Amino acid sequence: MRPFSTRATAPTAAERVRSILAAAHSMTVVSDGIHTEVRRLDGAGAMGHFHLHAPFEDTEAQTTTRVPVRLELTDIAPTPVRDRVRARVKVTGVLAAPYDAEAAQSTCMEFGQAVLEDAQGRTYVTLHALEATELDPIATSEAGMLTHLVDDHSEVVPLLLRLVRPHPDSGMLRALPVAMDRYGVTLRLEYPHTHHDVRLPFKTPVTDIDQVGPQIHALLTTARRLSHTGHLLT
Repeated sequence: MRPFSTRATAPTAAERVRSILAAAHSMTVVSDGIHTEVRRLDGAGAMGHFHLHAPFEDTEAQTTTRVPVRLELTDIAPTPVRDRVRARVKVTGVLAAPYDAEAAQSTCMEFGQAVLEDAQGRTYVTLHALEATELDPIATSEAGMLTHLVDDHSEVVPLLLRLVRPHPDSGMLRALPVAMDRYGVTLRLEYPHTHHDVRLPFKTPVTDIDQVGPQIHALLTTARRLSHTGHLLT
């Protein structure tokens, strides 16, 4: 497990992959030339249907049937931002038999590699890195929390914008939260022909879902203080 540090302000590639696997509602399984759309993961995420394990080392296991398999997942922002695809994940490996979508139990998958593709490029993640990473406590609740923030507390976003440095220029069309993780909140600033994301880090990484509210309130308190200070100086 990677130790927490107050200097960390964004999740690692391994943390993001694990969060996407855990929070996924659907995925595509490509095995033996067949594409299978798995649309209901019943809150168990991709790993509720696949058990990842290291490659077999014994010769006998390697001579048994080995069917290549690839899991494809798309991480989509739950809020109505521009360009909602946040990342894509592909996990490759082999199965001991052709994939059976109707199987009652999870399928054992001999892990090959995981690939995270996002705006920063392509990153390869090992099984060791995934196993050494704790699941972000916000991962499976993020969508509901962000939609609640946008639908029921829209006044919060203008306040959070006070924390953005440098300040957004007058050409900005709108700002919406696009992501939240144990390290902070990410806002997407949209302009007529482009957009970019800014992270607002929490004071310390969240280790329990109950800590999210206080961390957001701390950000808002700082934002209100900046707003009050700015008003006094004008």
